[in-house]
Amino acid sequence: MNISLENKHAIVCGSTQGIGKAAAMELASLGATITLIARNEPELQKACKELPQKFSQKHDFISADFSKPEELKMQVEKYIVGKTIHILINNTGGPRGGPITEAKTEEFISAFNQHLVCNHILVQAVLEGMKKEKYGRIINIISTSVKQPIKGLGISNTIRAAVANWAKTLAAEVARYGITVNNILPGSTETQRQRSLFDLKAEREKRTLEEIKTEALGEIPMGRFASADEVANAIAFLASPAASYITGINLPVDGGRTSSL
Repeated sequence: MNISLENKHAIVCGSTQGIGKAAAMELASLGATITLIARNEPELQKACKELPQKFSQKHDFISADFSKPEELKMQVEKYIVGKTIHILINNTGGPRGGPITEAKTEEFISAFNQHLVCNHILVQAVLEGMKKEKYGRIINIISTSVKQPIKGLGISNTIRAAVANWAKTLAAEVARYGITVNNILPGSTETQRQRSLFDLKAEREKRTLEEIKTEALGEIPMGRFASADEVANAIAFLASPAASYITGINLPVDGGRTSSL
């Protein structure tokens, strides 16, 4: 099975921590040159130095704020002049938790811009290069909520579903060019995002953090949370030549938590 990513160039978003960083590390270990994208430049510099360089790759980064889509567009379009991007990992921190009835309208707009609009900007920036190479992997890190809405994540449930439908539409349009578009749906994963959601839920419900964790673990047949590396393994497979005939799917990486097919 060919999972080598030598001579491939990947952009990985949200890549200074959690799933994004784990994905960047795994793709680099398979030979890909990595361009990290995130907001915090010191953290980007640190993460870039940690990336494997087994194949003499020259990793770099773009410091960009996804709350400013037009600025992201200008930065990425300027960056990719003369470069071909083969792999795009769309990954952005999720909106705050809370009941949908308490969500402000501007929060939906902000989340839509940071997730769907920024994803679309990045795809349009890299698409022509992928077409010329007849190789493209567009992988969106979203949520199991596209199969089964998650209580207390009203904004996220709404926006993630929009991204999933955008991706399915895109997959059909670009398949003939050797470009695949797939979604990874992480379940409960040991990341800063999960910790912040658990803290919020504990505060909101006036319960202990341990009670919240125990309750969450009880919903997972495997009885444990995922590591970011386990999600990254699925991302790396879909990014590889071995996954050339897989497109338009939603792949849960959730220890069996999602009850739908």
